Amino acid sequence: MLPALLLGLVLAAASLSAAEGQTTPYPDRPIKIVVGFAAGGGTDVAARILAQKLSETLGQSVLVENRPGASGMIATEMVAKSAADGYTLMMGSQTTLAVAPALYRKFSIDAARDFAGVSAAGVSPLVLVVHPSVPAPSVQDLIALAKARPGTINFGSGGLGTTPHMAGELFSILAGIKMVHVAYRGEAPAINDLLGGQLHLMFANLSAVIGNVKAGSLRALAVTSAQRAATALEIPTVAEAALPGFDAATWFALVAPAATPREIVRRLNTEVTQLVGQPDTRQRFADLGMTIDIDTPEGVDRYIKSEIGKWSKVVKEADIRAPD
Repeated sequence: MLPALLLGLVLAAASLSAAEGQTTPYPDRPIKIVVGFAAGGGTDVAARILAQKLSETLGQSVLVENRPGASGMIATEMVAKSAADGYTLMMGSQTTLAVAPALYRKFSIDAARDFAGVSAAGVSPLVLVVHPSVPAPSVQDLIALAKARPGTINFGSGGLGTTPHMAGELFSILAGIKMVHVAYRGEAPAINDLLGGQLHLMFANLSAVIGNVKAGSLRALAVTSAQRAATALEIPTVAEAALPGFDAATWFALVAPAATPREIVRRLNTEVTQLVGQPDTRQRFADLGMTIDIDTPEGVDRYIKSEIGKWSKVVKEADIRAPD
């Protein structure tokens, strides 16, 4: 009986060891997507569209958590330091991953080092709009006007380091002009002042001002993306109109802490790629003036790295400094 008892104990121990070595299928609990801005903005909306869809396909709740502050850097730092287990993700953007780290050095974030790209999400073009009183019917005319009146043309944005701000700085550098940036607490008040004539121009999100353009209260000169916007094909790109190679569209990407297992990253990439290919998802993005962007995790990593280089250079050349 003793040998039999010992054999039973050995087998039981082996079974327990094997059970402990088995990996619990991912996901087995709710997933959180962190957004570095308040609810209602483009990053938040993109995150919520994907969260809803992922909840259905993954069989677990996917929740969106808003952590605004410091151009998204509070959320960025929190996610970078989270457990790399696939349960805390972030809907990153040009601002949070490529611009703000160059502005807010106290956070010591390097998106290329601290995050693993999961999937591209969407691209939202901006549009260069001017108040009707500005005597510039084209981008070329606007550049000529700014050169003739250096430092007197102003442009507004929803805040320091936002894509509309950076688009204006990149435009100034490439055009060889000097404009004055006026930062607001959000895009809406800036648009209101532009409509009232307190601002000369803005690089605004297309979906936010297309109604004003159609009504004639603002004049659209060009979109900032590399290609014309599908919802406004009649508006040329800045690259076409005056500055070849200009590209400053807002982009969104789902990212995870850098050490997240590759099998989880690839699983999420596959899920998101399938979801954004669905007609209803594409339509929801299109209604917001966004187009769908699809890429591999490796492709997202390369793109983020290239954007860091591009916008860090703009921050340095324009001498943009965040408040302490």
